[in-house]
Amino acid sequence: MIPAGARHDVVVIGGGQAGLAMSHCLRRDGLDHVVLERDLIAAEWRERRWDTFCLVTPNWQCRLPGFPYQGEDPDGFMGRDEIVRYLEGYAASFDPPVLEGVTVTEVRADGDRFLVRTDRGTLTANRVVVAAGPYQRPVIPRAAERLPARIRQLHSAEYRNPGALPPGDVLVVGTGQSGCQIAEDLHLAGRAVHLCVGSAPRVARRYRGRDVVAWLDLMGYYDRGIDEFDDHDAVRARANHYVTGRDGGRDIDLRALARTGMRLYGRLAGIEPDGLRCGDGLAADLDHADRVSESIKDAIDAFIADTGRQAPAEDRYVPVWHPPAEPGSPPLDRISAVVWCTGFRRDHSWLRVPVFDGTGYPVHHRGVTSFPGLYFLGLPWQHTWGSGRFSGVGRDAEHLAALLRGAAPEEPRYRIHADYRVHPELLGT
Repeated sequence: MIPAGARHDVVVIGGGQAGLAMSHCLRRDGLDHVVLERDLIAAEWRERRWDTFCLVTPNWQCRLPGFPYQGEDPDGFMGRDEIVRYLEGYAASFDPPVLEGVTVTEVRADGDRFLVRTDRGTLTANRVVVAAGPYQRPVIPRAAERLPARIRQLHSAEYRNPGALPPGDVLVVGTGQSGCQIAEDLHLAGRAVHLCVGSAPRVARRYRGRDVVAWLDLMGYYDRGIDEFDDHDAVRARANHYVTGRDGGRDIDLRALARTGMRLYGRLAGIEPDGLRCGDGLAADLDHADRVSESIKDAIDAFIADTGRQAPAEDRYVPVWHPPAEPGSPPLDRISAVVWCTGFRRDHSWLRVPVFDGTGYPVHHRGVTSFPGLYFLGLPWQHTWGSGRFSGVGRDAEHLAALLRGAAPEEPRYRIHADYRVHPELLGT
């Protein structure tokens, strides 16, 4: 239980990489604080990732404050269990004041302080940092209620492995990173997979001798702040590019998977008693994904040419499969399970402070809200592409720590050159 009358200068809500990064900076600066975590440290990685899950960014991009990746495989991609061990090692390196198993039920302003109510008691804080991430509630469309009761339905957050699903064909809905990787996981295990394709772009794993992430890092893309985009909200809302770090990292080419037996369809448009209906945009969505990937290669080519770097030439991608004129719809009678890879929604209903816009997104600048003493950390594109990831959350934590200790924050230095920028409409995140 939380002792009656407990008070801290700073309360950090969330014990994932964002909350731990914030705690590291606060402890280093000698600021009194406590971290409240609903489950265990790294619970999201433990409980909401499938068995073969791995990072899609190289390990060298793991740059938590005071704890950069120092393993033996900097160009590899940590799997789920390795990520958990990395975060556990991070916590052990500085012993953060984390209270695990504490669910925050309400935060509200009370004069010049905040009341933080939990299921273990109430405490007060001068300042609050919300580091709970953006993925609170899995989204499953209401149309799912129309599926026959015999079909097992689960969200991507619940998926673990192919063997946990009943025998029969599997329908995967959605082709963001989770949808594509789960569909591939099932396909590689020999399951009959039907995939409803969406509008998410793809990216090549490697190009001209380097991981594409390494090229974009050299080009300064990951230093580009959200304020440099004219369409902030649109950039934040774009789907991530699908690619994988599995087996050392490779492309996810849905056309190649279709050529080897995966069935691709357009977006799921309806569920009727006599079957499923899909849209007719499959070819356009596949072409769009390829076009985005090639545009990124164009930017890399321009960077190499302009800087005089030596890099091996590489042939461009040629589509290996084209959908039929009428791809049809998944055979409902053969499907035994549906994996909904349809994303998450934010749930800040417990935060009773007026800082949200009409969509429920917290209004902030680099994590600083208009309400004195309330901050956010770990949101996608909070400041840069890496803000919600291991690569950039540490820099955002350092920025907030400078504010909290009363020091002038250091402004980031953008290294990106205008000639190398991939158009935001194509590159998205």
